[in-house]
Amino acid sequence: MVVFLLVLVVVLALLGAVHWYVWRRLVRDVTVRGSLPRRLGTVAVVALPLLSFAALASSRAGAPFVLQQVVAWPGFLWLALLLYVTLALVVGEAVRPVLRAWLTRRAHRSAAETPVPVAQGAAGPAPAGAAEEVPAVSDVSRRLFVSRVVGGAAAAAAVGTVGFGTYGVLRGPRIKRVTVPLAKVPRAAHGYRIAVVSDIHLGPILGRAHTQRIVDTINSAQPDLIAVVGDLVDGTVENLGSAAEPLARLRARHGSFFVTGNHEYFSGADAWVDHVRELGLRPLRNDRVEIAAGFDLAGVDDVAGESEGQGPDFVRALGDRDRARAAVLLAHQPIVVHDAVRHGVDLQLSGHTHGGQLWPGNFLAELANPTVAGLERYGDTQLYVSRGAGAWGPPVRVGAPSDITIVELASKQA
Repeated sequence: MVVFLLVLVVVLALLGAVHWYVWRRLVRDVTVRGSLPRRLGTVAVVALPLLSFAALASSRAGAPFVLQQVVAWPGFLWLALLLYVTLALVVGEAVRPVLRAWLTRRAHRSAAETPVPVAQGAAGPAPAGAAEEVPAVSDVSRRLFVSRVVGGAAAAAAVGTVGFGTYGVLRGPRIKRVTVPLAKVPRAAHGYRIAVVSDIHLGPILGRAHTQRIVDTINSAQPDLIAVVGDLVDGTVENLGSAAEPLARLRARHGSFFVTGNHEYFSGADAWVDHVRELGLRPLRNDRVEIAAGFDLAGVDDVAGESEGQGPDFVRALGDRDRARAAVLLAHQPIVVHDAVRHGVDLQLSGHTHGGQLWPGNFLAELANPTVAGLERYGDTQLYVSRGAGAWGPPVRVGAPSDITIVELASKQA
């Protein structure tokens, strides 16, 4: 508890310092004291982080879903804007002295080149101090000009980045295709296509229309099997059940399968498992099924379920299988790949990382996950990690576009 409180204090102090820095550069340095723009800017820098806190806490606190939707858009978008405007302002710190020096030299050069006024009818040199009468831009004016240029450019860059990243999420994921050769896959399964979709994150922002876009995209690829590998929702069945209903229209020759992610355990995992079953998806809760094409498909509960006695059980899912057959494992978090290696899994399909979602978040994701995105090998096991089809928190992706992956199995016997 003490450690948690210390971390909380550090995080709040850091957020406070960042907001003060943004207020100083985007409000105080570019406005006149007592002016309406300064007052409005100050109110915004105080109110927006409060909305962000409300957006983060409202779901956990069980607030009415309408209230969650009201605070989610401004609260979560501010978090993304705060990240990129802060990064842009930090870069701008290197530009400020260069721009100010250039303006100062320009002002001095203009003053030196301006002819000294001579009184009409007077003869001889101008009186001393006449040059001081030439108008010049003051140092205060130069600072204000530089602050407005750098602050405006930083704000424009942040808004443009977040706007483009939001469009990418709301447009929906694009199809990505990956071929995975597996030694144990029989010739009959050569070219078998698994649609992998993860991290849909239905919630106060992404709803039924988001689900429908994903379903349409998957169905257009005509996969043989569909794997939904966790983090389908951020909310209860009561609030989001209707948003998930388009999943009932998923179509694949060998069906659709589902495993839990960590966010299901924040949202009532058992209720969601029952609901997706009603929608026609088959949950694999530490379970396995033989696919007619000639391989085993297994799925394990997410590690977040351990707090509820529902974590991954690899022995139950894989312990008594025929190891001469290829095994494909659905597991939300890539971190369990080492358990998959020990149990002879040939291919693990995961999500969870979002590919980092917001650059430079990918560098942080690399610290907690063996693979952030794409295909990598661990011993005899290959791990494929999808960047996901939705977004958590800010409905924004930068440097990590959403995807639905068609994994095509390749038999070495073909």
